[in-house]
Amino acid sequence: MAKRILKSAAIAAASALMLSACAASDTTEASTTTVSFRLWDETVAQAYEASFDEFEKQNPNITVNINVVPWGDYWTKLRTDVAGGTMDDVFWINNSYYGAYVDSGNLMDVGAVMGASAAEAWEPSVVDQFTRNDTLWGVPQLYDAGIAVYYNADLLEKAGVDPEALDDLTWDPEEPKNDTYLAMAKKLTIDANGKTAETEAFDEKNIAQYGTNLAYDLQAVLLPFIGSNGGHFQDGDEFAFADDKSAQAIDYLVKAINKQHVAPSAADTNDDGDFSLNTFTQGKMALFQSGLYNLKNVSQNADFGWGVAMLPAGPEGRVSVTNGIVAAGNAASENKDAVKKVLGWLGSEEGNAYLGVDGAAVPGVVAAQDTYFDFWKKKDVDVSPFFDVVSDGKTIPAPTGPNYSKGFEQYDPIFKEIFAGTVKPLDGLEQAQAAANGAIGADG
Repeated sequence: MAKRILKSAAIAAASALMLSACAASDTTEASTTTVSFRLWDETVAQAYEASFDEFEKQNPNITVNINVVPWGDYWTKLRTDVAGGTMDDVFWINNSYYGAYVDSGNLMDVGAVMGASAAEAWEPSVVDQFTRNDTLWGVPQLYDAGIAVYYNADLLEKAGVDPEALDDLTWDPEEPKNDTYLAMAKKLTIDANGKTAETEAFDEKNIAQYGTNLAYDLQAVLLPFIGSNGGHFQDGDEFAFADDKSAQAIDYLVKAINKQHVAPSAADTNDDGDFSLNTFTQGKMALFQSGLYNLKNVSQNADFGWGVAMLPAGPEGRVSVTNGIVAAGNAASENKDAVKKVLGWLGSEEGNAYLGVDGAAVPGVVAAQDTYFDFWKKKDVDVSPFFDVVSDGKTIPAPTGPNYSKGFEQYDPIFKEIFAGTVKPLDGLEQAQAAANGAIGADG
């Protein structure tokens, strides 16, 4: 790993070293401003390393240090560090959490810093996501497009399944005759004796290969299934998932996991967000429903033939969630002039293109996005399903709201119980919704 990239555990030590070195700094070092940049994705951090190398050549008086904080700790540390005044100068933030930091005055107004016209160069859906009170609060960095299905071509071939058949899969919680998705998942789930989940001899306690990755995964699984059954997750900032359609969709998922056994158990996936990804790349799962954010991971770690297919269609058709990430400026930073230059670089075609050059992410700057498509085209990987599902289908909004984190803390443990099969879906959703809305001060 390049020397610029720091892990969160090393930040305190690095800060102490920088302080002790100040007295010995020569004139050139003293005139150099260091800007710290925090994100949670180590793969994308490598792309930023190359980007900031070029930035520093053009801005020799500014050094940028990258701080990678793992996703599991990211939001807790963000809250703690913002409150303690130790937050990085620039940091990644997503749609679910940015509202609270806007309302508490912790983020820089991007329009005021860079000019209102700057947004014209950026992915419109990401700009819309991060605009609150008619103000944009971050510089778009990447665009996640939609959700699709990765498949293991070798396992499909062994099962006699044509990959093209995946694009026509449908799921239906009320009409089994219309449900080709679950039938396919059963066909692709195999026990240690070679029996599939569609046979009576199938041993559910000794599974060697899973058909799919249905799990408590909000972006990749829950929202697409809820949306494609006509349900809702939120109504504005208020939680609204305790409706019949959402409960029906989640009941379908829970039964597929706990009764049909076509996906790993909640005991494996509830607290390990990478379990399904790892199972797929290890060749022990046939279908893996996820987003572009895992494309690089699959490409680097799968040693089998693989491809991408369309999201299965529900009663309301294909409904995906689209998302983005921005780089936000810390309003409390003492390096505002340098931060302004860093944000300007991150929002430029030249600076943002590095995220697409090696296929790490779709750049948030529209003019830079060809770098991403060119990379995967050379790899002979068709990424169109991630984009077609958004352009051809419907979308369900990504979670949002200034108090979303407070609601999440309440509904999360109940959702885990639902997927573990210890609480009935509708009962659990009603409890979770009441608790979550109570935490954010909503009446629902």
